[in-house]
Amino acid sequence: MLGLGTYGYTAPMASKTVVGYEAPDGVDIRGRYDEELAKILTKDALQFVADLQREFRSRIKYAMECRREAKRRYNEGALPGFDPATRYVREVDWVCAPVPTAVADRKVEITGPVERKMIINALNSGAKVFMADFEDALSPSWENLMRGQVNLKDAVDGTISFHDQARNRVYRLNDQTAKLFVRPRGWHLPEAHVLIDGEPATGCLVDFGLYFFHNYATFRRRQGEGFGPFFYLPKMEHSREAKIWNCVFERAEKMAGIERGSIRATVLIETLPAVFQMDEILYELRDHSVGLNCGRWDYIFSYVKTFQGHSDRLLPDRVQVGMTQHFMKSYSDLLIRTCHRHGVHAMGGMAAQIPIRDDPAANEAALDLVRKDKQREVRAGHDGTWAAHPGLIPACMEVFNNNMGNAANQIQTMKREDAANITEVDLIQRPRGVRTMEGLRLNTRVGIQYLAAWLTGTGSVPLYNLMEDAATAEISRVQNWQWLKYGVELDGDGLGVKVSLDLFGRVVEEEMARIEREVGREKFKKGMYKEACKIFTRQCTTPTLDDFLTLDAYNHIVTHHPKPSSRL
Repeated sequence: MLGLGTYGYTAPMASKTVVGYEAPDGVDIRGRYDEELAKILTKDALQFVADLQREFRSRIKYAMECRREAKRRYNEGALPGFDPATRYVREVDWVCAPVPTAVADRKVEITGPVERKMIINALNSGAKVFMADFEDALSPSWENLMRGQVNLKDAVDGTISFHDQARNRVYRLNDQTAKLFVRPRGWHLPEAHVLIDGEPATGCLVDFGLYFFHNYATFRRRQGEGFGPFFYLPKMEHSREAKIWNCVFERAEKMAGIERGSIRATVLIETLPAVFQMDEILYELRDHSVGLNCGRWDYIFSYVKTFQGHSDRLLPDRVQVGMTQHFMKSYSDLLIRTCHRHGVHAMGGMAAQIPIRDDPAANEAALDLVRKDKQREVRAGHDGTWAAHPGLIPACMEVFNNNMGNAANQIQTMKREDAANITEVDLIQRPRGVRTMEGLRLNTRVGIQYLAAWLTGTGSVPLYNLMEDAATAEISRVQNWQWLKYGVELDGDGLGVKVSLDLFGRVVEEEMARIEREVGREKFKKGMYKEACKIFTRQCTTPTLDDFLTLDAYNHIVTHHPKPSSRL
């Protein structure tokens, strides 16, 4: 006989004691118990996470309230801009702490989720850095997050291996590996499986806290040459959020008994408000910074989100919004000048292409696009770039080596003083281009397929020869929403059709049929395409734009297990 648990979990009605995680007072773990995960979710590690949560939760809530207030102002017609109150930070000369030798050379970085095989391949890829991702490239199920922590601990220890039974191949680390950076989730995302004092924990503090607690000592010895661990910090909108991270780092260093400034982080400038806060963000993190990165896909998403109330700032088809658009080029140039002025790396954006194995001509054309993009970045002054696939690393590395020679970076040689003249108007200039029916269809097809994969546990998805993550799905969603809200005319294909709910409904129906044809009926039936379609359609047609696709969809992947009690 079966009995229903408190949170919909079905457990046998027997006198057997339920095994659970040993948690400190006030901490309640609602994720499934697993002996391997218990080695990560130790009482001391959870106490560290709880201490961080209790110390910083009020400041995090205030920062999120400030985001909401800024959104209200933008929706009422205000424009983002530089803060007059912090002009001195932008105008006075100061530098961040010296860059550690271990991460001076970051010419090519590869990114990917914290999956076991991915971690091994990425560390062995020949890239200078691997950014292991708990954020946009990962579907944040309990299993994915906690297995990711296990995988990272094994990677830092140097013991990680993976047996691919289908290929009968064992993967292990090479002697020489990329430097490991870890990207926790953004401030806005909760961790619903970890309750602290009755509230869901802040996702990034769980990611950071567990990883730091278990790995700081080994990392500093094996990888960081006395520094580290190293991090990427996503989705920030204001320097007050960077200040919280700086305080978290100081708290962690104090707990560990290591020198202040040991932890180092690169901040992704991937929201429009943050581009006006780059000096201030670096200033708050000046003892812990190793630069800024052009998170360009999220940046485009943020442009639409910031101007959701502005009918005069409509984006063209997303494929037309590249780095040659004036507002995107201005953002990249100002980021380079800001970083180099303060003595840290200015990292370029993602090459999302993946090898096209069955079409050599198309593959060479894609590689040529990557080379041109990387040539533009290195000549502009970027110190390194991102690749989504190991197959792109040789091409990216060749471009940077040819332009930089033996230099580890361009921090001292490419000051970009010409970018000092970039204005607020440059940074928000309306993008040029046209809108087409194919753009609407591609947004819909990509958004639904990405979300279907995300709901089934995959956060990094190859679609149409590009590696898509949450950022590109977000662009698809908000652009559809914007076009629907303002009834835009599709002016790029000569049809003159206006986007309406009726038109969008037909597009969704036709694109779902196309997805079924492309993936096959069996996979379509077994997958979560219909559920994804409902969520995506609702988010595109809602009167009020949701802040994040993944925040709404997260409720669909949370599985609470009951609180362990003595008997069920």
